Amino acid sequence: MTDEEFQAILLSFEKCYQLSLPSKPKPTRQKKGCARGGGRKSKLATVGDKLLFILVYQKPFQLQTRHGLQFGLSQGRVNYWVHRLLPVLQQSLAEMGMKPERDGKHVADLIEARSGGANLSIDATERGLQRPVNGEKQKEKYSGKKKTHTDKNLLLANESTKKIVYLSATVEGKKHDKKARRRKSN
Repeated sequence: MTDEEFQAILLSFEKCYQLSLPSKPKPTRQKKGCARGGGRKSKLATVGDKLLFILVYQKPFQLQTRHGLQFGLSQGRVNYWVHRLLPVLQQSLAEMGMKPERDGKHVADLIEARSGGANLSIDATERGLQRPVNGEKQKEKYSGKKKTHTDKNLLLANESTKKIVYLSATVEGKKHDKKARRRKSN
């Protein structure tokens, strides 16, 4: 991602983040000894830090403990910020018109699919999962190709514009790409 792209997303992200903050004012301080601004300072001080945090988390979809090491946060704080910032990121991307289509029937009507010519490519992506405890779920989620437990999504990308036009529903990792493509989208 270039700096210009990051700054463009940051404008929308900051607006959506401000809208997500509680509108109720904080109660006045009861204790006289507490100084204003006292307490622990956030490692994610600016909105830019928050955007970088959630974008880096989304890219490799790594463990929260490892992500916390990169940003100097505990796993619990990473969990808090991921659940706090992910809806804000989704809302800002939707506002910018950058979310991919989830219904395959509407892809042909998209301008993004036609811009730059019909240079579309389809591919599948798999995300690793923690091994399920239940034996039935282990069988469903096991991907023989990756030799681990995964979930899979199909992507349709416009190679001219480098945009993802379509993202399929999530299926279990063992399902072949061709069968996942034939599956009726929700």
